[in-house]
Amino acid sequence: MRNCFVFIIASLVLSTLLCKPVLAEDNASWLDSFQLGGYSSAGITLQRDQEAEAAINEVSLLLTWANDSRFSFFGEFELERPLAWNDDERFSRKEGHFDLERFYFDYNLSEKLNFRAGRFLTPNSRWNLLHAPPLVWTTSRPLATTQLFPTATNGVMLHGAIPLEKGAFEYKLFGELLEDSEQDDEELQFENVRGLRLSLKNQSDIGISILSFREQGLNATSYRMLGLDIVTTIKNVEVSAEAFQRFKNNNRDGGSGAYLQTAVPLNSLGLADWYWISRLETFQRPNDRSSERWLVGATWRVKPTQLLKLEFTGGSESLPESPRGFSASFALFF
Repeated sequence: MRNCFVFIIASLVLSTLLCKPVLAEDNASWLDSFQLGGYSSAGITLQRDQEAEAAINEVSLLLTWANDSRFSFFGEFELERPLAWNDDERFSRKEGHFDLERFYFDYNLSEKLNFRAGRFLTPNSRWNLLHAPPLVWTTSRPLATTQLFPTATNGVMLHGAIPLEKGAFEYKLFGELLEDSEQDDEELQFENVRGLRLSLKNQSDIGISILSFREQGLNATSYRMLGLDIVTTIKNVEVSAEAFQRFKNNNRDGGSGAYLQTAVPLNSLGLADWYWISRLETFQRPNDRSSERWLVGATWRVKPTQLLKLEFTGGSESLPESPRGFSASFALFF
């Protein structure tokens, strides 16, 4: 987790200064502009190399504030794995912990330019920006989207969209101001994060990102990373893919990863709102062997806000971030 307390204090001061005129005019209206929601998921995993496990994966609360002013707020507060069960420990709450996923303020400078300050998801990966279980097709996440770059950044961002004849051109320019003060034991540590993302949205969504950062650890190496992503529809089949390549300062290989995923509707088989999911992925950390994964499964869109996911994952060596075996999960917005 980032240095949340500093950001919270600074953000609250900023919100007070910006919202003071609104509060003086109509306090009730200001409070009515808050919206509260959230999402959660729970599932079971029958791993090929380990014991069976069931868990509530997360409970996330989403808090937003927006009215007719130029100012808006977004917060995501997550309780990760509040309850888990396996054959060895039975029920356990030891893994549960609180995480401040997002906490930022936006200020609209003009029709095509916005300023953001706080903690936000690093916008160099389409999957990373979606990330919520009710928004993605599978229970497991591609390795390349978790092990190569920082998934969140504490800092500032300039972002906006330029309308085109048949779509929009979006940009995000961002940089880190505060480093992590606390992190999970299994979480990779990064610093000095700077980046740019450009995307073209029309019938397809195509993005390119450039990122520079320093990965902390024994070698404390600096990297530059190029990322490409696309999502499109071909004859009602959703096709999505992402690819990342890291380079060290001496231009040597610093690790890479990619995945290709399809979601095929099964309406023609009489299975309304069911989708057949397939994914191939590859991933390699510096000085490690390449790891491959394949995934097949089915996902049922029970409601627009609810997904039931069934999947089998296989491939090369067992990895804690991507267990091989069968998984089933249910995700919903509330």
